[in-house]
Amino acid sequence: MTWGRDTRFDDARSCVRRFVDAAGSLIDTAPAYGRGEAERMLGRMLRTDVRREDLVIATKAGFVFREGARVVDTSRAALLDDLRGSLDRLDTDYVDLWQVHAWGHAPLEETLAALDFAVSSGMARYVGVSNFVGWQTATAATWQRAVPGRAPVISNQVEYSLLARRAEVEVLPALSHFDMGFFPWSPLGRGVLTGKYRTGVPRGSRGATPHFHWYVEPYLEPRSRAVVEAVAKAADGLGMTPLQVAYLWVRDAPGVTAPLLGVRSAAHLEPYLEAEDMTLPQEIARALDDVSGGPNEARDL
Repeated sequence: MTWGRDTRFDDARSCVRRFVDAAGSLIDTAPAYGRGEAERMLGRMLRTDVRREDLVIATKAGFVFREGARVVDTSRAALLDDLRGSLDRLDTDYVDLWQVHAWGHAPLEETLAALDFAVSSGMARYVGVSNFVGWQTATAATWQRAVPGRAPVISNQVEYSLLARRAEVEVLPALSHFDMGFFPWSPLGRGVLTGKYRTGVPRGSRGATPHFHWYVEPYLEPRSRAVVEAVAKAADGLGMTPLQVAYLWVRDAPGVTAPLLGVRSAAHLEPYLEAEDMTLPQEIARALDDVSGGPNEARDL
C-alpha cells in the first residue's frame, strides 16, 4: 500500500477491512511510501481494526531520504535501521516478508547478511528482493543457497503488466529455476489499462498530479494506446471492465504468485473482488499476448 500522500486514513481503513472480510491477507508496503506514513496507517489499524494474525505483512528497506532526496542504500546498517523503523511504525514484533527494495552499491554479501540477521533475530519470517533483474535475482538466490543456514531469498517483485512484459525475458525464468514467488507491481500499467486515459488525462487521476505525472506519462504513447484499446474490446466482449481484463491477464499469467494492487479505497478494491471467480478464455489471453509484445512462451510449458 502506497498510502500517505493521496489516501486518507478512513479510506485506507475501509479498504483493509473490506480486504480482510473477503479473506485477503497480504499487504505490501515500504518505509519509502509516504515517508513512513503508509506503515503508520497500517500500524494504527493493527491496534484498532484488524488482528495481526489475520495479515501477511510485507515491507521493504533500502530507499532512504537524505537532504530531501531519495537514494538507494543497501548497506547492513541502513537496511536494519529501516527494518527497526518499520517494526516501530507497524507496531509489530516481526514482518512476514522483508525485502530489499532495489539493487544497491553495497557489497551483495553485506546486503544479504542483513537479511540473515533479520530472520535469525526474529524480526522477519522470510526475506525477498524487489526490482532485481534476472542476473541479480539469480546471484542473490545462489549466494544464499551456497552455505547452509542462510535465509533463502523466496520472492521478487517487479513491474509486470500488458504494458511492461520485460519480466518474462529473464526475471520469471530465474524465479522459476529457483522456485521463488513473484509479486508483480502495477499490474494495470500504472492505471493506464483501466481505460481512464483513453481520451485524455482526467482530473483527480494520478497522471494529473505533479508528483505522479512522470509515473504515468511513459504509458500514454501510441503503442500503449493500441494495447488499451485491445483490452477495452476484450472487456466489451466478455462483459467485464478493462480493469478486470488487465488484472486477470496478470493474475493468471505463468509464474505469478499474487499481483500487488495499489487501491486507495474500498470502492477501488471492489472490481478486483468481483473478478475473484472470473478467468480469461485462453484465446483472449493469447490475443492480448500478441498485441502487447508477442507470445508468452511459458503458457505452453
